[in-house]
Amino acid sequence: MGSGQNIPIAGISLAVVTFLALLMLGTDFVIALSVLTVWVGSLLVAAGRPPDPPKAKKKQPLTLESISDLIENSSIPLVITDRSTVALANHAARKLLGQHVIGQDTRVALRNPQAVKLLGDSRQNEAIVRGLVRRGDIWQINRQMIDDRLAILEFINQTAEADISRAHTDFVANASHELRTPLAAILGYVETLQEDGGNIDTPTARKFLGTIEREAQRLHALVSDLMSLSRVEAEKHDLPTERIDLAPLLERAARDAAGLSRVDRLALEITAQPVVTGDRQQLEQVVRNLVDNALKYGAADRPVVVTLDLTQNDLARITVTDEGEGIAPDQIPHLTRRFYRTDPGRSRASGGTGLGLAIVKHIVERHRGRLDITSALGKGTSVVVRLPVAQDGLSAAAEPYSDQTAPLSH
Repeated sequence: MGSGQNIPIAGISLAVVTFLALLMLGTDFVIALSVLTVWVGSLLVAAGRPPDPPKAKKKQPLTLESISDLIENSSIPLVITDRSTVALANHAARKLLGQHVIGQDTRVALRNPQAVKLLGDSRQNEAIVRGLVRRGDIWQINRQMIDDRLAILEFINQTAEADISRAHTDFVANASHELRTPLAAILGYVETLQEDGGNIDTPTARKFLGTIEREAQRLHALVSDLMSLSRVEAEKHDLPTERIDLAPLLERAARDAAGLSRVDRLALEITAQPVVTGDRQQLEQVVRNLVDNALKYGAADRPVVVTLDLTQNDLARITVTDEGEGIAPDQIPHLTRRFYRTDPGRSRASGGTGLGLAIVKHIVERHRGRLDITSALGKGTSVVVRLPVAQDGLSAAAEPYSDQTAPLSH
């Protein structure tokens, strides 16, 4: 008897008791023993028989209710069609196409020629659809047949990927254009000097050389800013770890940005001595860029005020305010875009690259801070950077980055 078999002890005991009872009742010993033998033998045979195989579970038919339970909480919009009718739509699909979509004809539900063409062609299993819900959005629709009637449609939003690709393309195009402009000026003046040899009078030669130097410096600044932006973006997910006294850093960087020629227009107001966890070089770059912008575009006879204090939420707050022409409200949300200029001619004449605020935005984001820009036409512009103060060697969490438009009050 195998080790895995169950011996029927209770059954054998009952057989023995029955055997003894038969003897007491006067039954012939041989007959009683035969009964005992047969009984015990049947029990042992039963114990050695393999158990009956479990009954196979009956396969449940696939129903719309069971499909609905499976897909309802998926973050991807999913639609089940029954021939040409929307039979089911999960929460994400109803949010995308409307709560009334169930029961509609698919052509009415989707309202897009490319999507309708996909549904009408049994040989086609996917399609890229533009403008499905909003103008400019891009969706990939995948279709998979469930049976001869039912099919599942999967909607994958590819708008973000397309926007990123477009942004990269625009960046390369803008960078190429910005680099080409000073190079063309440099090459043109150099060729003129070479062709005329020593025949150019000294004042004209000096003018040409001054233009070459100015454009070369602009080209150098542009390349430096491009490298800085690339470096900041590469490090944006790495939290800085150095503890920095912000007040001396602010004062030094602001005076460096002003230089000897503009330092008399700089007004520093430091009312706190916060310590932050940051990248020293990048924080200095934030201050230099903001102060340089304010001095360039603020009124030449008015001061640029740089303040450092603490907010009620214990955030270090750097504010740079000028009293220039101000910026139109519709332009403020675009100021941190690469190469964006409110006045391209004036910006280029002043040596601006159009990358300063883009660099500031990325540095502030890396430091888990917040950047706000407010302006009023005819009054001036104020840029505020809030940074979490270091606490026990860790940075306190700050609100996420945002550009806000608000009137500037004095």
